[in-house]
Amino acid sequence: MNTTRFQEQILNNAVQMDASVNFQLNGNMLIVPCPWEDEKQVTNGERVRYRGGIEVDADGRTRVKRYKDGSKGPLHETLYETAHGAVKMTRPQIRPYNGRRRIDEEYVYVTFKFPKKYGLALTKALYEEEADEIMSYFKTRKEETIWK
Repeated sequence: MNTTRFQEQILNNAVQMDASVNFQLNGNMLIVPCPWEDEKQVTNGERVRYRGGIEVDADGRTRVKRYKDGSKGPLHETLYETAHGAVKMTRPQIRPYNGRRRIDEEYVYVTFKFPKKYGLALTKALYEEEADEIMSYFKTRKEETIWK
């Protein structure tokens, strides 16, 4: 078997394992039933969608979408972290019709998580240090932070 030809096929084209299974470039799989099974009806005449991104047509043609296709992904992006705190921002949302960002729907969150075993005095001291560190991060940010 010519391995360079196989590598070119993997990198440039959709890969066809056999006559009925195609692995597409976007990560989806297309499974086509064998020709001798054409007369069998798999569904009640319409496309059926199952959990996990599986779609089955009436003729038995099956599409399996890649994992997490069409989802929004992580809701927050971590901008800065300290030992017990984190600064997170909601992901930028781009308008599909003009390509501009929706600034009014982007929020910045600051969270702190201290163990209870630290006690009140140590927690307050660590909070003040880390809050100062986070505020200095906000001052060095290139984008302006609008406080509400």
